[in-house]
Amino acid sequence: MTDKPAIGWVGTGVMGVSMCGHVLDAGYPVTVTTRTRSRAEALIARGATWADTPAEVAAASDMSFAIVGFPEDVREVFLGPDGLAAGASAGDVLVDMTTSEPTLAIEIAGTCADRGVAAIDAPVSGGDIGARNGTLSIMIGGDEDPVAQVRPVFETMGKTIVRQGGPGAGQHTKAVNQILIATGMIGLSEALLYGQQAGLDLDTVMESVSGGAAGSWSLSNYGPRMLGGDFEPGFFVDHFVKDMGIALREAASMKLPAPGLAMAHELYVSLQAQGLGRKGTQSLILALARLAGVEWDPSHTEN
Repeated sequence: MTDKPAIGWVGTGVMGVSMCGHVLDAGYPVTVTTRTRSRAEALIARGATWADTPAEVAAASDMSFAIVGFPEDVREVFLGPDGLAAGASAGDVLVDMTTSEPTLAIEIAGTCADRGVAAIDAPVSGGDIGARNGTLSIMIGGDEDPVAQVRPVFETMGKTIVRQGGPGAGQHTKAVNQILIATGMIGLSEALLYGQQAGLDLDTVMESVSGGAAGSWSLSNYGPRMLGGDFEPGFFVDHFVKDMGIALREAASMKLPAPGLAMAHELYVSLQAQGLGRKGTQSLILALARLAGVEWDPSHTEN
């Protein structure tokens, strides 16, 4: 037996499976569901209990977490007839860790409050690496008391854990994060292509620039993947296009121009058009190489 609260988990994708694994490792009892049961088998083998629906997950749990794909998935998982809110009891806490719409986070919080249930929006940044290492940045929107209740669970998954304000504030902060990343990925891709076409050894170029003013998380983590031709997802192109679309709509509602974000969005949409939506965001370099009419092949550069 344990005195830890019972945890529910919905979504075992690239990041969710690692995040839930940290919760299990910390000794919390976990009930899990996901669209495809086979993707939860590793967690079940480690002690998680399977449930058929999010409602069943919430009914078995004191705190339930979800990290899924798109706002329509969030709506179904939280507010659908078999959703978390339907199975939750008064005093429970529901946490959405998906990058979703601030207005939806506010709606979920309001619907849950009517049932005596707290809802928190807590999107994350750090990709598959941060999820595996338990070093995610967690951006939180919600009332202070339930956020304090959930903080020990957040601490199993993340290193930077900041409450930004009430419902929706976490999602707005994640939009800031994605705007920063979007234009940064353009710069990273352009720079590496330039180095390739100039005939530089890109490994030594990385050594020089990563420790200076140009250093960034994307350069240090995605740069090596680009050099190695590894375009498997730490974060899907499809999901990044979704995130940028949310940020663009929110910016438009504030009458804020966002030309850098709009350009990045269009370039990533071109990757989707090339059938690369399920590849990682570092694939942006392929879109820019195609635009330039060159091949991305850093192995052919010379000193």
